[in-house]
Amino acid sequence: MRILLISPNTLVTPYPVYPIGLDYVAGCLAADHQVRIADRNALSLAELEELLRDFAPEVIGLSCRNIDNTEAGDPLFFIDEYRRLVLWLRERTPAVLVCGGSGFTIMPERIFAALQVDYGIIGEGERFALLVDALQQGKDPAHIPGVLSSRGTAELPAPWTGELARQFEPAAAHVDFYLRNGGMLNLQTKRGCSFRCIYCPYPHIEGKRHRLTPPEEVARTAMELQAAGAKYLFLTDSAFNSDVAHSIAVARAFKKAGLAIPWGGFFAPTQLPPDYFSLMADAGLKHVEFGTESLSATMLANYRKPFSPAEVVVAHQQARKARVQVAHYLLLGGPGESPATVSETLDLLEQLDRAVFFFFIGVRIYPFTALYDLALDEKKIAPDTDLLHPVFYEADAIDRAAIEAMVTARAGKRGNWIIGSGPAENAAMVRKMHERGRSGPLWEYLAERPSAPGK
Repeated sequence: MRILLISPNTLVTPYPVYPIGLDYVAGCLAADHQVRIADRNALSLAELEELLRDFAPEVIGLSCRNIDNTEAGDPLFFIDEYRRLVLWLRERTPAVLVCGGSGFTIMPERIFAALQVDYGIIGEGERFALLVDALQQGKDPAHIPGVLSSRGTAELPAPWTGELARQFEPAAAHVDFYLRNGGMLNLQTKRGCSFRCIYCPYPHIEGKRHRLTPPEEVARTAMELQAAGAKYLFLTDSAFNSDVAHSIAVARAFKKAGLAIPWGGFFAPTQLPPDYFSLMADAGLKHVEFGTESLSATMLANYRKPFSPAEVVVAHQQARKARVQVAHYLLLGGPGESPATVSETLDLLEQLDRAVFFFFIGVRIYPFTALYDLALDEKKIAPDTDLLHPVFYEADAIDRAAIEAMVTARAGKRGNWIIGSGPAENAAMVRKMHERGRSGPLWEYLAERPSAPGK
């Protein structure tokens, strides 16, 4: 069959993100299918229309990676844009339309109804291959676990246990777009998340147990991306070091394979071996993005984070000693937040030298999370509350505006204290640096601004 996979995401702030999920979907399809990827970052509507006419796809897969940008202060909602694309496609092709992706899996019935596609894939995209095979054989795909249709609902299936095969095409037009705009491609080393953070849908989407990709295979893919022209790799794991031993093995595999380009990813500031970040840096690690969320012991416990404020400080110091760039992501306003807990976080941040701090104020409520259950119990939401449009948890003791005022006052003129995605000039700076040939996320240049008000 002729299959077209579309990435409808056009958000390029703070930088464009390569649609790695579609590589895995393409990789799961049988060799007798013809597969094309259309990335809306690299393809205009006129060019997409020409592709529809020339390729005449029989099945179109739409990736719904994100529902919104999860920012309470500057919300962006993507489903309406996806709906407009579905209507546009319906006018131009009789192809079967299928939607899937991590965002879709969070609220499949609501997104399925909003987009009015023919089928939805709940869970990992590899099930798309089963759906395509059923269509090719003239069978009804609705019986396949994880396939949603207008003829019935489907529950979240067990995590995919089959082969995970990534099909990367170096010559594809969309690859060139990312190479020209930051040089960043991405890499996955495992699926599943073993953490229990109350707000996060990752365990629901990918499962609560790690499924590890052999380090040698990760390194082989990294070398393939490097050979294609990548100047930087971002590891897409929810937390690269959630399995410490595996992350060390991956780093060693990078070094053994001769990876020569820098890389970065999200890390948890947990208790780590003293030489952990030195080993990582020796293998090419350049950026550490800590999912710190808070530096209040009360809030870390409420969020069910697997580390303490003291462990955050130690992890930060270890990373800085290894001369890697460090950013901390803070999530303020969750259950139990108060002026006192915000002050605790801000006070301790003052002790973390040469880092960038990204503050997200307001915690998005997602179904299938402990935060959802808590919000129900506290009657902050009702069972019929529509969560498709962003709903944020409101702490009892302090509201979002008051938290933002505290952060803004403490930040002063410091450029490395950033609320949300930051001002437009930050994104413009990153874009200009990419145009001049710089690669990577580049947020470290914000850390070079004054480290204290007036300095």
